[in-house]
Amino acid sequence: MRLTGRTSITWRLTALFVIAATSVLLALGLVIASSVEQHFEEQDMEVLTGKMTLAQHTLLQIRTQQDLDHIAQVLDNALVGHHGLAVRVFASSGVVLFTTANAPFSFDQVAANAQRHAHRPMTWTLGQQSYRGIAAELPTGIGEGSKVIVAVATNIAHHQAFMRAFRNTLWIFVSIAATLTGVLGWAVARSGLAPLRAMREQAQVVTAQQLSHRLAVESVPVELAELAQSFNDMLARLEEAFLRLSDFSSDIAHELRTPVSNLMTQTQVALSRPREADQYRAILESNAEELEHMARMISDMLLLAKAENGLVVPHCETVHLAVELRALFDYYEAVAEDKGLSLSLEGDAEVEADRLMLRRALGNLLSNAVRHATPHSAVQVRVAGFPDEITVEIANTGDGIAKEHLERIFDRFFRVDPARQRSSEGSGLGLAITKSIVVAHGGTISAASDGAMTTFTVTLPRAGHAQAMPTNTAKAAP
Repeated sequence: MRLTGRTSITWRLTALFVIAATSVLLALGLVIASSVEQHFEEQDMEVLTGKMTLAQHTLLQIRTQQDLDHIAQVLDNALVGHHGLAVRVFASSGVVLFTTANAPFSFDQVAANAQRHAHRPMTWTLGQQSYRGIAAELPTGIGEGSKVIVAVATNIAHHQAFMRAFRNTLWIFVSIAATLTGVLGWAVARSGLAPLRAMREQAQVVTAQQLSHRLAVESVPVELAELAQSFNDMLARLEEAFLRLSDFSSDIAHELRTPVSNLMTQTQVALSRPREADQYRAILESNAEELEHMARMISDMLLLAKAENGLVVPHCETVHLAVELRALFDYYEAVAEDKGLSLSLEGDAEVEADRLMLRRALGNLLSNAVRHATPHSAVQVRVAGFPDEITVEIANTGDGIAKEHLERIFDRFFRVDPARQRSSEGSGLGLAITKSIVVAHGGTISAASDGAMTTFTVTLPRAGHAQAMPTNTAKAAP
């Protein structure tokens, strides 16, 4: 019986119950039949060996040829009452010296066995009767060299009739037992799989609108508890991903609505009446600014989408962090001077990283620090090296970040300002991109805010200690 992948578990278990029970019963029946057969053979051999011993004793009492001629009378007297026993005595020439009425074996049948396999059982069938017997070459008391061949057999038809009845009974019993086992096995399997059906019914309740539904782990058997817990964990991940996708869709619609609305409004106003060339140029420049902002946002979202699916593969090279940070200082120097900020750098280290990606990540953090720093304060950057990793800390003094916001500042489109209005501060993707880049390099990023001091810490593995990039960085940029 072949059980395909589409066969139900209930029928599989039922079939296995039937196969196992049938195999055990057949094996047991065959063992019993073999034992009974062996017992019958031992019983027959006990009788046959006894009569052969009797014949041997009788032959040794014969002293003359005349006594040998009267052996028939002696053996007839010795075999009185043994109606199922067949005995024949042959002279060496093959002449029958004695035979019972029911002795159907010939000299040729027993002579070879008597010489080569004396006293070993043999069976044969004549007509409707089956026999088991032994033959042996026995000496007489006449003198040395005087021997006769004696064959003793018994009819085993009654044994064979019993074994046929036993086998028929066995097959009938096994058939009935297999049927009952199948019925009982089906009932037991169906009852045992009831928790699975209950889990299926509960799973059918789960929809996109009801991802919060969970299976009751405590109400299922121990063997299914892990499966139920894994299913609940999967639902939790799906719910989280669905919520993030919903939030992302809402955020992106909110972020794109303003520039699209501005473009439409300015274009409609421009088309409402004829205008001077300078006026058209001003409108087109404003539209170009909005389009550039949208292009950056789309590019950033594409980078995050690739990062979430493990498609961001850094092209690593040796990067001197102090050199990259000083280059960024030169870039933000003008903005820092306008606010009266001082930029300081401590330490240096080398890492294996994608230079452009790492510069973008550190630039986002430095830009964020400069933007939110209190005028006439300091932005401090510290690089520290350890045996297996290096850290980059960027700290500024300014408005602190509330504790409830620290866990979400790396989310896409998240702004501490609950109004979430687009401004010159950007699209809200900078920190999400930064975290995706750091995670793609096998590192981590964290933020801490203690009063007015806010510190972002980037940890990267040293060369030779880099970890494999995660295949899914969804948590890096929810």
